[in-house]
Amino acid sequence: MPNGLIHADSLRTHPDGLALRLTIPWYRSLWLSSVTTLALTVDGEAVDADDLRVSFGDESYRLDELPEQSERLWFLQEHPLLIARRDHPVALGETHEVVLHGELRLPYMQIAPGPDGGPGLYVPNVVHDVKALTVVDADAAIPALVSDVTPPPPASDDDPFRLGLTLYSASAEFRAGHFDFDGLLDRVAELGIGPGIEIVASQMVPTYPVVGDEFVRTWREAFDRHGFVASSFGANLDMGRRRDRDMTPDEEFAFSKLMFEGAKKLGFPLVRIQSAKPALLRRLLPIAEDLELKLAYEIHAPMGPNAEPILRVRETYAELDSPLLGFVADFSSTMHAMSPTLLRAVRRAGLDDEAVQRLQDIWATDATMQARQQEFLAYLRGRDFDPGRLGSFAHLAFNMHGHVDPREWADIMPQILHVHAKFYDIDAHGQEPAIDYPELVRVFVEGGYRGFWSSEWEGHAFAELGEVDPLLLVRRQHDLIRASMRAVTAAV
Repeated sequence: MPNGLIHADSLRTHPDGLALRLTIPWYRSLWLSSVTTLALTVDGEAVDADDLRVSFGDESYRLDELPEQSERLWFLQEHPLLIARRDHPVALGETHEVVLHGELRLPYMQIAPGPDGGPGLYVPNVVHDVKALTVVDADAAIPALVSDVTPPPPASDDDPFRLGLTLYSASAEFRAGHFDFDGLLDRVAELGIGPGIEIVASQMVPTYPVVGDEFVRTWREAFDRHGFVASSFGANLDMGRRRDRDMTPDEEFAFSKLMFEGAKKLGFPLVRIQSAKPALLRRLLPIAEDLELKLAYEIHAPMGPNAEPILRVRETYAELDSPLLGFVADFSSTMHAMSPTLLRAVRRAGLDDEAVQRLQDIWATDATMQARQQEFLAYLRGRDFDPGRLGSFAHLAFNMHGHVDPREWADIMPQILHVHAKFYDIDAHGQEPAIDYPELVRVFVEGGYRGFWSSEWEGHAFAELGEVDPLLLVRRQHDLIRASMRAVTAAV
């Protein structure tokens, strides 16, 4: 997914001068207060901040008003206009050099809480678009889809796992408007994927954090039409929604409760939770009991089941002693190589063969994620290569690729309530080249797991839009999982 605010079809005419059709540079919706910086240069001339405004149809905001917009959601599929006042409006067909620098504060990815309840430190997302754009009056065409696909083999009662996907797998295509929500579910059904459907609420629900009645109707009609089953509801906790302070404990509870109520309205049995704070979980458990919801904390790269932060969560679970508490196992934790999709991305960003090999060698060591990242950055600087050329990839290469032994999942198998069957590539032999799916299937079959495996293609973090069709890849991954689990059960 290109990490850009603007794309080839962004520059438009406007009576005040020009407008740029913006795309949110993230995989989920964010509060407008998350935008901390927007700076525009056109044809070498910086546009004064007072001459810029962000427009959502009838709603328009000056840049100095953005910090206060903690109630205004920038929904993933919305494309507001950044309007720039100019002496003369641009005309169709003209080409202009545009530099747009944007910085965002990701309100659910807290690095450190704020002192005395003040604003904490959050993961930033920095975007620097440098483009020659031609003025157009229409969005780019949506690419055609492949529909001539062999149907999958039918599910068997002997299959130990039920298959499905998280709609997060099509993040880039959904953000770009290739599908509305209903059309995305139709495409999933067309390819024979399912029956499990998982969503990230902050990505898919236009009225997030509230699940509105209209969304419920669309959801139920699609499920009735296609025979889908709700598997996991991904909930975030936007602690940094306000710019002036973090959420209070009462606000964290109220926000989480809204998520749980939305999950129940949509028929989900399980919520993927983001926070396992003991005090918050104690307050939320009675709500989960009333709504008959299981709560699962995600174990994601670079951590595994026995990482120190996860051991603390396990201790909290032992104290609370509730059958509703468990984990989501994300297979990014247990990779044996770096994904070819990532390696293609860093090559596009300028790494040569030597640097790519050095990246893989450092990744494979047993040092901490932070130590490995710093070693690689030092290597790049030693070769006079600016790490900034890699954008977020220098961080994501280590943060999103864990190399814990897959057998460690057995240590918590009774507490694994849901699986994110993370993958990046399916090669010509039908295998995931960086994740050992036959071994993972064996560990989970022998461990007695009998829940959903929800396919999660995260190649969109590194791939360009249109580079692959992620839902076709999910279909191929389902073939791999089916073949692997049937081979294991046949050998028993």
